[in-house]
Amino acid sequence: MLATIKPLPALAINSDNFQAYGQLITPSQHGKLYDETDAQLNLKNGIPRFYIMHLEKRGRQFDRITRHCQCTQCLGALEGKEWFMAVAPPSEQNYPDLTQLKAFKIPGNCFIKLNVGTWHAGPYFDHDEVDFYNLELSDTNVVDHFTYNFLKEEHLTFEIVT
Repeated sequence: MLATIKPLPALAINSDNFQAYGQLITPSQHGKLYDETDAQLNLKNGIPRFYIMHLEKRGRQFDRITRHCQCTQCLGALEGKEWFMAVAPPSEQNYPDLTQLKAFKIPGNCFIKLNVGTWHAGPYFDHDEVDFYNLELSDTNVVDHFTYNFLKEEHLTFEIVT
């Protein structure tokens, strides 16, 4: 059976519309004291890993979505490059709630913190390549990486559109 390609409109990200999925972290004044606008991290279940992830020619289509249930994750693009992320809120089920699946357009001057268990697909972008900084646990992609396959389970592929 052929996959149905379903358009997913990208919203311009802001703190309010991203709240169900995590936090938008934007620049703050040097010397500002720690508060709720700072990334509220949960990295207590292992050794934090902070690294630069190099990705090439990602486009905007996806047919899988992943979640991590043991930690928060932070992602941001280097060099000010715009990018996209699709997300759905954490769920008890082993699949995301499609009624709450959203895509966001993220400028290159901020980063996102995903809540524990947030379903996510991406990052995606139109550039030839983008380097992202990524903060998660050292073994997140080995022991805390559950993926739902839309193509296999529902014959769906999503395309983030603007």
